[in-house]
Amino acid sequence: MTRPLAVVDTADPLACLAALREALSGDGPAVLFRGGGVNPVHTAPLTVEQRIALVVETSGTTGRPKRVALSADAVLASAAATESALGGPGQWLLALPVQYIAGSNVLARSLAAGTTPVPVPPGRLTTERVLEAVAAMEHPVRYTALVPAQLSRLVDEAEADDDLRRALAGFSRILVGGQATPAPLIERATALGWHLTRTYGSSETCGGVVYDGVPVGQAELRIVDGRVELGGPTLAEYYLDDPERTAATFVEHDGARWYCTDDAGELENGVLSVTGRIDDTIVTGGLKVRLGDVERIVREQPGLADAVVVAGHHPEWGEVPVVVTTARPALDQLRRAVGAVLPPEARPDRILTVDALPLLPSGKPDRLALARRVTAGH
Repeated sequence: MTRPLAVVDTADPLACLAALREALSGDGPAVLFRGGGVNPVHTAPLTVEQRIALVVETSGTTGRPKRVALSADAVLASAAATESALGGPGQWLLALPVQYIAGSNVLARSLAAGTTPVPVPPGRLTTERVLEAVAAMEHPVRYTALVPAQLSRLVDEAEADDDLRRALAGFSRILVGGQATPAPLIERATALGWHLTRTYGSSETCGGVVYDGVPVGQAELRIVDGRVELGGPTLAEYYLDDPERTAATFVEHDGARWYCTDDAGELENGVLSVTGRIDDTIVTGGLKVRLGDVERIVREQPGLADAVVVAGHHPEWGEVPVVVTTARPALDQLRRAVGAVLPPEARPDRILTVDALPLLPSGKPDRLALARRVTAGH
């Protein structure tokens, strides 16, 4: 059996809330949320299987676009796991685009809690817009979800604005995910009295299923040949119209399905540490360097929380780490900082300063575009 798939514009988040409610209950079509300005020729199927309630379009960080098909059971299981992990229902501040899984999850969690999310007014995330939205919240238990770039911006502003600091300190929990969050940023936010939880997951797992390194709800976690794999009831069914990718990404073992991430990780006492991407290892002078390790240290330096490390060409060494940032750090200081933790070959070869980092629609750095700019030398 099939059901219609409705493409819903995200300009009105509360209309999206109503559409998701109908999709999850089975009373309405499945939904694919899409923001304004999307190429009009970027179409979507007219129908999907009856069990599919939500389709999430994601470009990923290194590959071609994907359409992740999620069942109503998966979306509701994700919402239930979050509510349990946070200690109960509450009202959500919606600060993320609804077309991405983190934003869709805020809607689903609100439906599960029986509360109405309060969207931050459109535009750049500023003190004024956040305070305006917080003032409209009525529930005593408050939550929100952010990506690290948003958290960094709010921490910068809150360190000079007591109203913003107090407003976010009143939240029971602030979820931070989407990409690695630098430890110094976590420390600054915690010093403001904010209650943070680092989340790890993806559209394929209906958002974050690992909180502060530990699986939540019925999520399962394992490391296979250094790769992080995730299982449990929140897994997507498949990628629409892409059986080859589906077969390569979702595997079965002993009767259980697993999502094979592109992340390398380690488990210590049951706590996950993501150490980088499986495909981010370069060979420089015959020695292997994991760019994720270099990037983690670079981002811990003052003013470099959004820096990205990609591979660059070197006539003698082959591939070398290159730092791309909007700041202008001193290369010798950065090399010393990296060299103090990692082997000498991991030290950045050079820095490329740009006016703005190219981003994917999800807000993550566009690493392919950055690699091309490094190759071109600008």
